[in-house]
Amino acid sequence: MRDPAPPVDPAANADAPAGSASAAAAAATPELNSPTTGVVPAFGWSGYAERVNGRFAMLGFAAVLLIEALSRDTFLHWAGLVP
Repeated sequence: MRDPAPPVDPAANADAPAGSASAAAAAATPELNSPTTGVVPAFGWSGYAERVNGRFAMLGFAAVLLIEALSRDTFLHWAGLVP
């Protein structure tokens, strides 16, 4: 498995002259960190993707529980999947 890239630190090149290539590269590089963990999001089977998938699954499960509680019926019957 590939290690995530270290977070980009714009202050690391603060001592470079304003017109230098490293200062321009640091200013042009967007911050790619996750807002919650500081890990760079990656495509494929990564920890970030699994974390986001788990959060959406929890929201979906909570929605099913809410539907069942409010309708006083099973989700499968409410959705018309079983008679």
